[in-house]
Amino acid sequence: MAAIYTLKVLTEFASAHTLREYPGACSRLHGHNWKVETEVRASALNTVGMAVDFKTIRRAAHEIGERLDHYYLNEIEPFTEINPTAENIAAYFYCELASQLNDDAVKVYAVTLWETDRACVRYSEEEA
Repeated sequence: MAAIYTLKVLTEFASAHTLREYPGACSRLHGHNWKVETEVRASALNTVGMAVDFKTIRRAAHEIGERLDHYYLNEIEPFTEINPTAENIAAYFYCELASQLNDDAVKVYAVTLWETDRACVRYSEEEA
């Protein structure tokens, strides 16, 4: 059986949004202190004995979070067109991280976006 290493890094950012067409209070301007849990998988280690440096994952996730930190998400692409729901934000992080981190040895496996300490969404993509 092949070894699989799953690395997790937690970052955070704060932002505001409104949910368009939502039938409740979240249709009004409000904010969150979001937590982003990034899971990366690898099946091999480098010569140092690491799958990938935690700093590399953290740096990529932090850079994406900085694009959203202390902004009104509805005014930032792609959320000018799609609703800035937790589901859509998680998918955005996943795609952005995958474009930066994925290579032959390392793949972004999942992104969990925590809207509150008790509510989160986990986004991943099935392999074909």
